[in-house]
Amino acid sequence: MTQAVLPLLVISVTILGFSTIVESHSRARMYLELQCRSALYRDLCVQTLLPYVSKTELPSPRLLTQVSLASCLSKARFTKIYLNMVAKKLNETENLGNNQAIEECLQQISDGVNQITQAFKELQQIGKDGDENFVWHESNVQTWVSDVLTDATTCIDGILKGKIDRREQFMIKARFLNVKQLASNSLAMFSHFATRYRASRGIKNPKQKFLS
Repeated sequence: MTQAVLPLLVISVTILGFSTIVESHSRARMYLELQCRSALYRDLCVQTLLPYVSKTELPSPRLLTQVSLASCLSKARFTKIYLNMVAKKLNETENLGNNQAIEECLQQISDGVNQITQAFKELQQIGKDGDENFVWHESNVQTWVSDVLTDATTCIDGILKGKIDRREQFMIKARFLNVKQLASNSLAMFSHFATRYRASRGIKNPKQKFLS
């Protein structure tokens, strides 16, 4: 009798544990879908953030914004490495006409890495030096991340108009498009965080935005 009950007990515990995991995963996804509702690329937003959601604790809008920016920064860095490889290859073939378009994209992605890094640091400063500086930090983050979007679009347009190999065009466009999408989602996540932060601190919208 005991031998028959034991396997059933093991099965029951296994099913219960699996149900708990599924429930936690479902809860996390529902939470992220709510947080990502204003993002232009919602599926990518959820996909990017889901691995960083704890089974027992749901991250704050600030933390989600940090993760989103960090993911964008990681992708931008890998894109820069890839472009450096392509530029080196073109230099070896002395195809200067094609290399010019690559060099321009390389400059734009280098700027993007710096801008995302600055935005990440600026986000971390919010609340540390008083709410009177919130508007300044908010404007800086919005400006830097928006610049990343502009630079990515500029590179994509330039690459498509250039005489670069079609395969390289596709690869570069895909990488910059991903950076652009992640930057767009980061901007949406930050706007969500900023709105919540304003409401919790009673900070009014300023009549003018200050730029760095």
